[in-house]
Formats: sequence, C-alpha cells, structure tokens
Amino acid sequence: MTEPQVLIPVGKIIGPHGIRGLLKVFSYSGNLESLRAARTITLKSPSGETQELGIKNAALHAGKLILGLQGYDEIDRVLPFVGNEICLLRSQLPEPDENEYYWCDLIGLEVVTPDGTELGAITDIFDNGSNDIYVVRNEKREYLVPAIASVIDSVDLEGRKMVITPLEGLLDL
Repeated sequence: MTEPQVLIPVGKIIGPHGIRGLLKVFSYSGNLESLRAARTITLKSPSGETQELGIKNAALHAGKLILGLQGYDEIDRVLPFVGNEICLLRSQLPEPDENEYYWCDLIGLEVVTPDGTELGAITDIFDNGSNDIYVVRNEKREYLVPAIASVIDSVDLEGRKMVITPLEGLLDL
C-alpha cells in the first residue's frame, strides 16, 4: 500500500506584485529552491479548500519571494489567492541536510531538559532574522527557545522528543 501524500505549507500569499498577475509570498522557510524545483503547488484557502496550479516562475525581488502561476497574467485573476497558503507535497521537497528539519516535523515535539524536566510541546516556530525560535507551551507557561546549536542537544523525530540545554535565565522568564 502506498503512503498518502502529505501537503506541507511552505508559505502564504500576502498580496499582488504589480499588475501582471505576480504574487508576493511570505516564505515559511526562506527556501526558494523548493519552489523553483517544483512544477506545481497546491493552494489552500483559509476555509481549507485546495487547488493545484502550475508554477510559471519563482524569484527573489528586493528580499521578497515573487511567484508567477501558469495561466494567471492579470492582477484581477490572482487577487482571490491572497491569504492562501502555498503547499508542496512532501515528495516535492528535498531531504533536509543533517541536523536540519522541516518546521512541520518539529511542531508537536515534546521538549525536555537533560535532567528530564518537561517543558511542553513545540506549538509554533518563527524566524527572528538570525535563527528560528521554537514556541514551547505547556498548560501553565510558554517558553521561547532559540534554535541554536548551544541550546539544542538532540532531536528525535521518531520518538517525538527534543532535548535542550536552556540558556541561563530562559526558564525564569
């Protein structure tokens, strides 16, 4: 039996770019190469509806990701896509390098310290410009954990666990 294809959100359409049907995209990973390598994307509307569309081009312009879709050459035709998430099939993504992970694989991991203190689960991830930040929540607290080598001791995707050595004061905030 074949494994079902999993859609991975890689960005969100935040607005049109010019009048020729190009779209500005907020990239969740900053990885333009995945979009350039893909021939199609799946758009997921806020209501959960999906549609597959061909990619005409993907490029960086003034630090922003710009996307062109096949058959969409006018601003009026792409405006309904604003707010949609851009998804790729897991099979369209390259394998991450050693000690690199897709955000979707990290969401839900339980986070513990080396002495076994349970901090909670990763509920969100964001990029602060220099590194990713993992939002770790439990029923009482929230921690913002920097994704840097001196903090992240190990990641066990199969066991759904991350071990961290918190920076001094991180657990006191």
